[in-house]
Amino acid sequence: MVVHGQGAELHDNWVTWAVRIETSPQRQAGLATGRLHAGCFRMPIENPEQLRQHIELAIRVELSTIPPYLFAMYSIEDQSSNAALLIRSIVAEEMLHAALATNLLLAVGGSPRYGGRDYMPIYPMDLPHHRPPLRLDLAPCSTETIQDVFMRIEQPQAHGAPPEPDEFESLGQFYHALEIGLEHVDRRFDVFADCQANSQMSNPGYYKPVTFDVGESGGLLLVDDLESAVAAIEIIIHQGEGLSDARWADPNHKELTHYHKLAQINDGKSPLGTVRPLRLNPRTADYPESIRVASDLFNALYRGLYLILDRIFSGGPDQPRAIGLLYLVMGDLMSRTAHFLVEQPLDDGTTAAPTFEFYEFTGESPLEEIRVLADRAASHELDLTSVRDAIEGLSLIL
Repeated sequence: MVVHGQGAELHDNWVTWAVRIETSPQRQAGLATGRLHAGCFRMPIENPEQLRQHIELAIRVELSTIPPYLFAMYSIEDQSSNAALLIRSIVAEEMLHAALATNLLLAVGGSPRYGGRDYMPIYPMDLPHHRPPLRLDLAPCSTETIQDVFMRIEQPQAHGAPPEPDEFESLGQFYHALEIGLEHVDRRFDVFADCQANSQMSNPGYYKPVTFDVGESGGLLLVDDLESAVAAIEIIIHQGEGLSDARWADPNHKELTHYHKLAQINDGKSPLGTVRPLRLNPRTADYPESIRVASDLFNALYRGLYLILDRIFSGGPDQPRAIGLLYLVMGDLMSRTAHFLVEQPLDDGTTAAPTFEFYEFTGESPLEEIRVLADRAASHELDLTSVRDAIEGLSLIL
């Protein structure tokens, strides 16, 4: 088996360890219940357009989990603690999963829509298509949030649970239904005729695991046929909830699945320590003017992140620079601005926090608008001068 963009030895080891859909209990459950045929579902996957709709749902699901995880991570006072780093490692892989799902969408002829509002979540919200409903708030970290929300997001698929492409209790059910739909549509249509390889984010060097993640659990790859498409989905499944009671995301047992990373926090093995009292589901309009400008800056950077993703998945010679900018904005500029916000006390005893709201750019140059916001923020708060200086150094227009 060859998966493009990864070492053959590494991938062969991973495949040997992974439970493939041909033999998994989930696939056998589909056979036993007569639900294996993709057209039997409430939201069937019978043609390329339906397939693309389901992949876009996967992208929205992955993206919707990232702000709640980040918000919870920002609330932990000791950002070097294992608890904060465990959540950070989950965020890094959720971004990887969104990239893999986008590669899959491109491979079957789809067009990602990062440039508009389609993929940007609004909080509070329900996790798309999860049943029973699972509410996602922007909330400070707590064992209750870990157990009642995050661990439910990453809940492993139970033995014998059937695939579900529409209303699912676990993401594993959804992704296994997507695998089945891929196989079904691939038999009837030439869905990989133009995989849009130049637009995919497939170079494995563009993704580097962070603390508590390992490269052996999977990374970026080119999706250009059914085999590589299934491999991409299996990476998402095994890193996230895993299969049933599996604890490990990699064949060498060095990285826990997301569910078991969260269990480390929930069980007290990686204690949260002091947690800042961030305001629940904050809104920029509710902040005093002195904080509002920093909140606007964060939201402009967050919106800019999506515009960068739009550029990345449009391909072209600027893709490598856009990927570098992606890491700068998310890993540095957004982080610094967020850490400033969570240290600002509010009158009700809570502290400010990132609001993750949609920021509407009014001109033709989002980068210029971000620069203006950074100048305003730095004029109010010296702590944001470094953010302004870093933005001034950017040479790539968003």
